[in-house]
Amino acid sequence: MKLLVYGAGVLGSQFSARMHEAGHDVSLLARGERLAALRLHGVQLAEEDSPAVRRVPVPVVEHPAGRYDLIAVLVRTHQVDAVLESLAGVEGDVLFLHNWAAGPEPLGSVIGYERVLLGFPTVGGTMDGDVVRYRAPHFMTRRVVMPIGEPDGRTTPRLERIVETFRAAGFNAKAEPRMDAWLRTHAAFEVPLGQAVHAAGGPVALAGDPDAVRRMLHLMRQNLAAMPAPPVPRGFAALRTLPEGLLVALLRRFLRSPTAVHSGLSNTSPATTAELDRLAEQLAARPEGR
Repeated sequence: MKLLVYGAGVLGSQFSARMHEAGHDVSLLARGERLAALRLHGVQLAEEDSPAVRRVPVPVVEHPAGRYDLIAVLVRTHQVDAVLESLAGVEGDVLFLHNWAAGPEPLGSVIGYERVLLGFPTVGGTMDGDVVRYRAPHFMTRRVVMPIGEPDGRTTPRLERIVETFRAAGFNAKAEPRMDAWLRTHAAFEVPLGQAVHAAGGPVALAGDPDAVRRMLHLMRQNLAAMPAPPVPRGFAALRTLPEGLLVALLRRFLRSPTAVHSGLSNTSPATTAELDRLAEQLAARPEGR
């Protein structure tokens, strides 16, 4: 597969490295200082706090050009508009792998609806200078599904081909027939979580404030209740049905876990705030699921 990975942050760096190691013709698009660092050292990866750094020589480019079998976009929500403009004249299907609650229409109206696929990445981590520190894989994280879907829910040959390619590279990819609803459900959870973590100063600090966790849970429930259909995936329904006390305890335990600390939740940068604000706007703009 000739693949362009658009976005060289935590997610795009990991994704491109794994696809490169699986033998695919991968280019990673980066700009500025990040581009210079990648050209000099390649993608640098380290497991959580380990001093061992692995370098993967993924080819890097500054601009998309030519034709690709697939363009995987791994950027923040508020950066998508600029990405769309640069992809309008580039050939290839485009898989958007990021937080997104606005549906496929704003994407397809710029690059063509027939090119759009939706998904969500299962990798996570933090940036430590030029090194991507990722959470250590374990039994539970390996079971987390990487959903990918057509905007209209069909199971098409290209979707089957992409899922199989990602699975062969070690991703637990799966075709998701309700990908738009999946992304909106995740945003209904992600926005209160991210905003509460940011206000508290990090996931561990939030875990130490049960009242703040309870308020966060109330906002999650409000978001989910406003959705016209059951949550996708169905596991999110537990946020609406389980007792509040139990959920607060589970959420506090999660916030203290290495998974939360190394997932990017600790990132309180202006970019994180901008993404959460944009996601909140998208949720508010589609209150009835349109």
